[in-house]
Amino acid sequence: MNKTKMWKVFATLMVLSLVLAACGGGAKPASGSGEKLTASSGFVCPEPNPRVDVTSKELNLFVWTEYIPQDMSECFEKVYGIKVNRDEYSSNEEMYAKISAGGTNYDLVQPTDYIVALMIRQNLLQKLDQAKLPNVKNLDPNYMNLEFDPGNAYTLPYQAGVDAIVYNSDTVPNPPTSWADLWKPEYAGRMVFLDDSRVTIGLTLLTLGFDANSTNPAELDQAKTKLAQLVPSIKLFDSDSPKTALIAGDVDLGMTWTGEAFLAQQEKPSIKFNYPTEGAMLWQDNWAIPTGASHLDAAYAWLNYTLQGDVFWLMLRDFPYINPDKAALDYAKDAQADLYKKYMDSNITNAPAEVLAKGHRIKDVGDALPLYDQIWTEVKGGQ
Repeated sequence: MNKTKMWKVFATLMVLSLVLAACGGGAKPASGSGEKLTASSGFVCPEPNPRVDVTSKELNLFVWTEYIPQDMSECFEKVYGIKVNRDEYSSNEEMYAKISAGGTNYDLVQPTDYIVALMIRQNLLQKLDQAKLPNVKNLDPNYMNLEFDPGNAYTLPYQAGVDAIVYNSDTVPNPPTSWADLWKPEYAGRMVFLDDSRVTIGLTLLTLGFDANSTNPAELDQAKTKLAQLVPSIKLFDSDSPKTALIAGDVDLGMTWTGEAFLAQQEKPSIKFNYPTEGAMLWQDNWAIPTGASHLDAAYAWLNYTLQGDVFWLMLRDFPYINPDKAALDYAKDAQADLYKKYMDSNITNAPAEVLAKGHRIKDVGDALPLYDQIWTEVKGGQ
């Protein structure tokens, strides 16, 4: 090989090594000692701690869109030799409909608090074997033993968050400070909303002075009338990636989740988040094992592995909602100091205590659920 060719090969290798180092997402560099690296970014996969015995060769996840770091999935596959199959959904109602219809083979799902109680009542979830979950110790007790699942018999927290008002301060000089403000004519045609029936109807009930989980048919009828006035002003319902329209400037304001607002703000600093005077909407997404799951050992291996602090910190990097994993925050504080500081300093990802105290959690409304479904179908159908 002549010197020119040798130099070209050397230069190519140098560029490749720099790219791999830059794409590590804060991961330590590989030492060549058999470490497992992800194909997507070169992230060095932590070993399971503890490692559990698994015979299954695959794991079937049914999860929210844009909610599982790719490095997390790839690392699990590499350290356990298990193929991760993933289907995604955009609403709890979509997930519930598919699970309740039967015929699925999912090992883990991510129901939000209010739908958990319904799924338990209908025997769609199975009880967790706590003895197989040693890394539950990493979870913050503030996110455990909540009303929808006392004692965490069926679920473990994944991430929590707040639904509040997002706006672009460059284009919205007089931003809304209450849910009721969103009905102002000046915002018509400029808003993005989550495609979430319970939250949208709930905040409408709040503007009328009612409980966000009202089961009173008369109150729900008033909410339907008022929501019908708002829906034509909403340009876009999006529960897949509402930040996309905000960043692109296709919309100027609306209602969205904590993490989407934070990610949008990183791309466009003029994006701001207001907690409405009536109270923000609180939620928690959870891991649960459907009744009839066929790869239980893989499901428990996944739960334990992803609860590790050196794995779950990836959520701060990719999907920064309110993080219930104490070990992940402790790890990030030392190993990912800049990321940790951004998360802790933000009033979006680290919502003030008074906001949480004043917030409203969506709950199971029992026999009133068909009324909510009817309102949503009729009001959105007339959009």
